[in-house]
Amino acid sequence: MEPQKKNLRFVFVVGGVLSGLGKGVVTASVARLIKDSGHNVTTIKIDPYINIDAGTMRPTEHGEVFVTEDGGEIDQDFGTYERFLDINIPKNNNITTGKVYSSVIKKERALEYGGKDVKLIPDIVNEIKEMILKASEGFDVSVVEVGGTTGDIENLIFLYAIRDLMQEYKSSTIMVSYVPRLKNVGELKTKPTQHAMAKIRETGIVPDFIVVRSERGMDKPRLDKIATSCFLPKENIIDDPDVSNIYEMPLIFERQNFVAKILKNIELNYKEDAEKWREFVDKIKRAEKEVKIGIVGKYVAFGDAEHSDVYVSVMEAIKHAAYNSNLKPVIKQVFSTDIERKGDKILSEFDGIIVPGGFGSTGVEGKISAIKYCRENNIPYLGLCFGMQLAVVEYARNVCGLKAHTTEIDSNTDCPVIDVIPEQKELIEKKMYGATMRLGGWPANLKNNSKVFDLYGNKDIVERHRHRYEVNPKYIEELENKGLVFSGKSPEGKLMEFLELPKHKFFVGTQGHPEFKSRPLNPHPLFKGFINACCDKNA
Repeated sequence: MEPQKKNLRFVFVVGGVLSGLGKGVVTASVARLIKDSGHNVTTIKIDPYINIDAGTMRPTEHGEVFVTEDGGEIDQDFGTYERFLDINIPKNNNITTGKVYSSVIKKERALEYGGKDVKLIPDIVNEIKEMILKASEGFDVSVVEVGGTTGDIENLIFLYAIRDLMQEYKSSTIMVSYVPRLKNVGELKTKPTQHAMAKIRETGIVPDFIVVRSERGMDKPRLDKIATSCFLPKENIIDDPDVSNIYEMPLIFERQNFVAKILKNIELNYKEDAEKWREFVDKIKRAEKEVKIGIVGKYVAFGDAEHSDVYVSVMEAIKHAAYNSNLKPVIKQVFSTDIERKGDKILSEFDGIIVPGGFGSTGVEGKISAIKYCRENNIPYLGLCFGMQLAVVEYARNVCGLKAHTTEIDSNTDCPVIDVIPEQKELIEKKMYGATMRLGGWPANLKNNSKVFDLYGNKDIVERHRHRYEVNPKYIEELENKGLVFSGKSPEGKLMEFLELPKHKFFVGTQGHPEFKSRPLNPHPLFKGFINACCDKNA
């Protein structure tokens, strides 16, 4: 491990005051600028929950479950990392409390601790360090985000682990903190940040930088106050105001020479080379012509809060495609139960409709009505995973005249056009839900002269998956005889991966999740085709 010690550097990102501050965007922005400086960089996300992964969590409570190419079900911050860095990051770069304890217990059962009693310190801490180092192998810099907030008991072991790594490797630490503005006095208050800084110092970690989150940006007196109270140079307090789009953040940091200072700390050269990123942000600012997209789903609200992060990868993929076509996306989430109550007339304002992935029966008939509305009115439609499956149900019902459904919703349906495959049935019966779906990148062969073949420009493609149910092969011939085209199949031809309607402006469904592979500088071809069709471009 000595050669690695000589070359590897770390940047640690921790949180103060409260969660949800955007540590993931800070991590991704810093990593992007390090990459643009010519260094080989990766990112690691530490999640202090006891779950092994995010796969069994409700999206309304934890946000989107992001799927990696190698089949990991990960916190949504991973999507931000991949989008900013334009790389695929493996699932082992997500470290959870559940993974750590599971690994330690497995080693203890195998007598790998030589009969010693296994303790929180040093054994759990050493396991965390080993996982971080393993995920960092082969890179110049590893940017590690520690989830949660300083002072949370659940992330304390992770802070101890990074404290140890800081003693062994050239490192720099960033604390992301919040400065509230009290409306009744019209003043920014720095005391919560001061307390957060004092709390993290209790762990033996002294951050080199504080990234200050605020609604409208910081004034000089408050920046000076934080620097003085937290014993840091004024230039190491980095202003991070709310922005209209997250892709501005690398440029905001660049203007403050943030990453140049970080790289100086860890003894690496800085090179300003963000021109392509700046061009993309300029496109966002110049876009004027609007394209209105409706996302019809069930995970739209939770209590009084409207969720913007359950379908975050879908939203970002829409933005990538729209901005790169000089269009301004106007995205609205539509609760599918509202369609059931009010009818499909509420969809008339949109240029195109997307039904994304999801699970469960809530609002299913509303989704099917939205699909029917698009099919009958030549409105561009993109169905993702469940959105493809329900497109099959809709077509079977309203074109083929079948009393069709998916067994996910109605296990007793007489016409199961969507059904769970045998090996998945066995897993469900055994209640083996975690990490057992069809996950990660799966290949597909596209049909010549099809819409999807033209969009991808390639016959053999790979998309990421996260589902248990498939198109029932018993009904494929009948569906195709009535005009539905399965334009992409698994290499052996058993699984239907894509569908489309050739005479429609744009009606495409995929079992995959192409949104996970869209990038700001490289929009996904399915979303590009969809957005262009919404504006009658190349349709």
